[in-house]
Amino acid sequence: MEIDHTPVMPAEVLENLLIPPGRSVMIDCTTGEGGHSSLFLSHYPELSVIGIDRDAEIQKKAIERLSAYGDRFTPVLSWFNDYLASAESESADAILFDLGISMFHYAESGRGFSFRGEEELDMRLDKDGDISARDIVNGYSEESLADVIYRYGEERYSRRIARAIAERRKERPFELSSDLADVIFHAVPSSYRYGRIHPATRTFQALRIEVNRELDRISPALEEAIRVLRKGGRIAVITFHSLEDRIVKWFFRDKASGDNPEIRILTKKPIIPSEEEIESNPPSRSSKLRVVEKVV
Repeated sequence: MEIDHTPVMPAEVLENLLIPPGRSVMIDCTTGEGGHSSLFLSHYPELSVIGIDRDAEIQKKAIERLSAYGDRFTPVLSWFNDYLASAESESADAILFDLGISMFHYAESGRGFSFRGEEELDMRLDKDGDISARDIVNGYSEESLADVIYRYGEERYSRRIARAIAERRKERPFELSSDLADVIFHAVPSSYRYGRIHPATRTFQALRIEVNRELDRISPALEEAIRVLRKGGRIAVITFHSLEDRIVKWFFRDKASGDNPEIRILTKKPIIPSEEEIESNPPSRSSKLRVVEKVV
């Protein structure tokens, strides 16, 4: 099934992540299928975009989507924190992070990101990564598993879920996402099974974050992004859950404070999508956009 990816808050990102006139460079740290990159390349005829992604499969989609822009788009297969750490100082005019997981991963990748299908429990964005969701579910101790589910999923029934997983894997290891979702569904109280979200949602989020070390990458990447940005350039970050947003918010506040602030915060409160966008693109409903400008 081919998914037509819709970038989140396109108008708001374009309005706030300003690009200087003339030849400029933007780094799209989370290119995905290239939605935001396409937006900027079409709007700024002299702009070049360096597109970072660690998933080779989705990067192929971006390369195809952006082929019309020729050498103005340069794809780089890397984790964004690794790329920025090796990038030249003051070499970019704008940097964008969209920390959400693409619909491709849920609907097309077949790697177990979704609990609605029978897919292999993998969840790796980098297929060569050291650890998969299957390794965590089958190998972590019950206590460690509960901690991951609680810390990264903010799941109040984390210990019940971990206990149910530990009991079930004594019989046979978990292999499929649907199998894990079923165990979680029956582990939680009946009143929790039919709420606003599926009871496996938070656990799957936690496993994905643990597999890809998603939260560990944010602060180091933002630190390097400030270094790589030219004075007057802007960084825009789109987050999708409170754990990400909290890291970004406090990082920016720290860098904007003191006697010699490195950045100026342009969004005192995060920008959120309009009701119209949420209606037409439901995955955008939890997104928040924060923008800063480098001052030194």
